[in-house]
Amino acid sequence: MRSYYVYIMASIQRTLYIGMTNNLARRVYEHKDGMTPGFTSRYRIVYLVHTEEFADPRSAIGREKQLKGWRRDKKVALNESKNPHWRDLSDGWYEDENVPPPRNSSNELPRRDSSLRSE
Repeated sequence: MRSYYVYIMASIQRTLYIGMTNNLARRVYEHKDGMTPGFTSRYRIVYLVHTEEFADPRSAIGREKQLKGWRRDKKVALNESKNPHWRDLSDGWYEDENVPPPRNSSNELPRRDSSLRSE
């Protein structure tokens, strides 16, 4: 049986990206390695912070569209309900691969300074 994943990736500044894939490990690797030019490589969106698994691709596509339609604050609340410290859920997946490490040594994103920007 095949699985399909909706995932949220984040940058160190907590810029969010939502995607869907049938191979989560491969897709996260592509984000971390900057293999696809565009939004995620430009903003260095390399931290996997949220995942949801589905058995049906139509359900995964529907959920991806739903999440993309949400306001940012609702996406942040979803992530923080299951991953309050914004840990990189893929930490340690690629120990034997040539994946550039995140810019900070922790697998948690730093806390945001709320005085910089409202969320």
